[in-house]
Amino acid sequence: MRGALLTAAAAPCSLAGSYLSTNAFNIMSSSLAQFIAGLGIVDVHEHHMPEILLNREVNLLQLFQQSYAGWTQARPYPLPAETRAGDPMLATPPPTSWEALEPYLHRSGSNSFVRNLVRAVTELYAADSAAITRENWAALDAAVRQKHSQPDWCSEVLRRAGVERVITDPYSDPLLDARHALGDNYSSVLRINSLACGWHPESRDHNGNRAHTLLARLGLKPVSFDDYLEALAKLVDGLASRNQVALKNALAYDRDVAFDEPDEKMARQAWGQQWPTVAERKAFSDFVVDRLCALAGLRDVPVQMHLGTAIIRGSHPLKAAGLIERHPCTRFLLMHLAYPWSRDLLGMAFVYRNIWLDLTWSLLLSPSHFKLALHEAIEMLPDESRLMIGGDNWHGEETYGTLKLARQLIGEVLDEKVSAGYFGLADAQRLAAKILRENALRFFKLQEP
Repeated sequence: MRGALLTAAAAPCSLAGSYLSTNAFNIMSSSLAQFIAGLGIVDVHEHHMPEILLNREVNLLQLFQQSYAGWTQARPYPLPAETRAGDPMLATPPPTSWEALEPYLHRSGSNSFVRNLVRAVTELYAADSAAITRENWAALDAAVRQKHSQPDWCSEVLRRAGVERVITDPYSDPLLDARHALGDNYSSVLRINSLACGWHPESRDHNGNRAHTLLARLGLKPVSFDDYLEALAKLVDGLASRNQVALKNALAYDRDVAFDEPDEKMARQAWGQQWPTVAERKAFSDFVVDRLCALAGLRDVPVQMHLGTAIIRGSHPLKAAGLIERHPCTRFLLMHLAYPWSRDLLGMAFVYRNIWLDLTWSLLLSPSHFKLALHEAIEMLPDESRLMIGGDNWHGEETYGTLKLARQLIGEVLDEKVSAGYFGLADAQRLAAKILRENALRFFKLQEP
């Protein structure tokens, strides 16, 4: 398989030296640092897609453009009052130049997204430098292009990051079988946005996906609302055949996350209309999301949900409380610590025992906020199974930097807990192993690598 990651013979503990070579772990006790450095990671969230991850013609500018650093220059999703011709992340990049790189490095150089990518790029391509400068950018660009021309480079980068398994959200193709396309250690999730917007064959989500087009690829051609509901059940029943392990609700980029009690009559009124009313569109979307969550609960399939930022006036986690209450048997993995509303999310996770938390992205948005929120999560979550981590990136280099940062920050928080006498070293090690790999293996029912 293309892009396979760690093999069974590649022990994660053999990577410890590379992690301990950085200064980030010097502030930690050496035993805890070594333990965390030796853990493999089960990465629960990436946007690894064949057209990006396996591209053989990647340059240095592209790494910035197709990363969260790129968000500092152009937000890739539109707000309701905006329109756009296309996703700026996926636009064809020009050749790398200092003039194109400088806005990232100087105008946005203090941004955490940028700092993370700079650290990863310089460590992977220029061990003797900690910065991208006017003097070394050309050599770095040449090294990036040369390495990406090699078919195994992305696998090597992820191996260096200690990644054992990856769960990816390939939103450009929600039906992608990632194991077949990217490697044996990949699984994927089914993004449901287009399904919630599927009232008409031409309706689409913010990524441009049409539900009816996706269903037709599986031989499903609903001509009525009832046909559509039956097709949703068949779609969920076929997850395992596509090596998909969860549903993914990223509708915070299309609408608010207040999924109200299902109104079937209003939802049916939207069916077949190219331009249903706002109320009809919301009712249709609410009904479909509710139906998918019910199906997921019956089949014990997890549901990931993006919360925080996105269309920010509608993405507060408490808006999703009604949906979570209505489906107590559905396991929800709520994402990104719902930044900036992390305390509200932690309160929800204490009250609703069908909530797990994906720490992904929050550590990139603000490492200092992440550490505070993780301290509080450790103290208040009902059990140690609730936390998981991922990279949430497009290119392997950004994943490498993100997961290295995750090891550092999680280690610092756990070390502070040990130093304060909150718990002992064995407790810290047990919790680190759960956050980095064990919780994800159990939650997604994955085989041990």
